[in-house]
Amino acid sequence: MTPAALTDEELERYARHIVLPEIGGAGQQRLKRARVLVIGAGGLGAPVLEYLAAAGVGTLGIVDDDIVSLSNLQRQVIHATDTVGTAKTESAKAAIARINPHVAVELHDFRLTADNAAVLVARYDVVVDGSDNFETRYLVADACAAEKRPLVHAAVGRFDGSVTVLMPFGTGTDGRPNPGYRDLFPEAPPEGLVPSCAVAGVVGALTGVIGTLQAMEAIKLITGIGEPLVGRLLLYDALSARFDTIRYKRN
Repeated sequence: MTPAALTDEELERYARHIVLPEIGGAGQQRLKRARVLVIGAGGLGAPVLEYLAAAGVGTLGIVDDDIVSLSNLQRQVIHATDTVGTAKTESAKAAIARINPHVAVELHDFRLTADNAAVLVARYDVVVDGSDNFETRYLVADACAAEKRPLVHAAVGRFDGSVTVLMPFGTGTDGRPNPGYRDLFPEAPPEGLVPSCAVAGVVGALTGVIGTLQAMEAIKLITGIGEPLVGRLLLYDALSARFDTIRYKRN
């Protein structure tokens, strides 16, 4: 593929990336060529979209069929008071345009289903899941596994969150197949066991921490730097300000 040429304005905009030996001009070109699908423009999707747009990801796809409500604004920082009542996809697109006009935004104002998930996922290079329910998480994970697309998964609740990267179509350094989402969570918990944010509450800044970690993992995957969280679940406890990592394997 022909490298995506960076304009003089882009060279200045991304100068702090380009001076990093691990990223450089080649890595910034990879970001410019990249297509990332973000599931949800809510608490997690908001910081993901903001930081990937600022980083220069060339195309961002947004899946969300909801509208902005006043109770979203405590954590969904990509939206604003004057966008209450509008579609979250449109609100996020306008915010991305203010952050970085070089980013193309593709809107998908519908709910993912078994009929459309794989077709949509196949159009992108990396998928970031910011959904808030197990049905969508399994659907996205299955579609990404089938289409061989890296998935950056995260979840939050009250004062804690988790992040991992799923690439079950690949193998680790030991030659064993990487684990998938169903290796981590073989089945969804019983209905009502895990309360929603609307019921249990969530600290707004927590979604910023976890969503930013997701954006970092996506940048690593695109540029080929570092060690993605494949086979590792990163846990964050906000009240104790502690990170822990759990390793998990293919069943």
